[in-house]
Amino acid sequence: MRVESAAHQRPRTIGGHRMVAIVHRANDNKIVNNLPSCASLKAMSEGDAYDALHRAIVVGDLSPGERLVEEEVGDRLGFSRGAVRAALVRLSHDGLVVRERNRGARVRRITIEEAIEIVEARAALESLAAGYAAARRSAADVEALRALLAEMQELHDAGELLAISDRNAALHARILEVSGHHAAREICARLRSQVVRFQFRTVLAPGRAASSLEEHGMIVAAIAVGDRDAAERAMRTHLSRVAETLSLVLAEERSAAL
Repeated sequence: MRVESAAHQRPRTIGGHRMVAIVHRANDNKIVNNLPSCASLKAMSEGDAYDALHRAIVVGDLSPGERLVEEEVGDRLGFSRGAVRAALVRLSHDGLVVRERNRGARVRRITIEEAIEIVEARAALESLAAGYAAARRSAADVEALRALLAEMQELHDAGELLAISDRNAALHARILEVSGHHAAREICARLRSQVVRFQFRTVLAPGRAASSLEEHGMIVAAIAVGDRDAAERAMRTHLSRVAETLSLVLAEERSAAL
């Protein structure tokens, strides 16, 4: 590979570790490897590598399209290519990494169209889970859900729209946990991790934060009183509106490109 310019290094924090991103320019292609330094890490297991890379992708420290070459990852992390390969296989099953023959792996690019489909799939599964949560909730569960909702309201009142997204994710995760529906919980966790970066675009849409807060309130209220049908409807309505918001974002982007 012909390198047209010297490698540039910039520090970033990925997966809770201090990272160095090394950028090589070859022709017009940018390859960015964002990996932990061996000096800053103790021996890591396959699970540790998976956790660090998973978080880096989900929070956006590793961008869509960035390359993750097994040998380079192994050298930087300090363990075998086999362990790295296993972690990347798990990430590919999660839909976060695309593995390419003789080229290693890269962070998967997810389009808005794909994100809309993923949210629609979540609507089917999470509405089912909300119904189960209404049937299985305890007083402690209801208290926890209301506490998360109260935090979201406080953040909204303070204008902290991006911070609402974190509490939003926690609320959805708690509903899935309360549901006791293991298949829905596992599948939704994978689906949600694929579209986390899009949630910030929806919460910043005009009026969407207030509407989302009201929708979550209806979900929690239905679960609290044990109304299974109402909980399912409220969750389906909420995620359908998220999908609609993403559709509007897509339409605006296409219009701007004309």
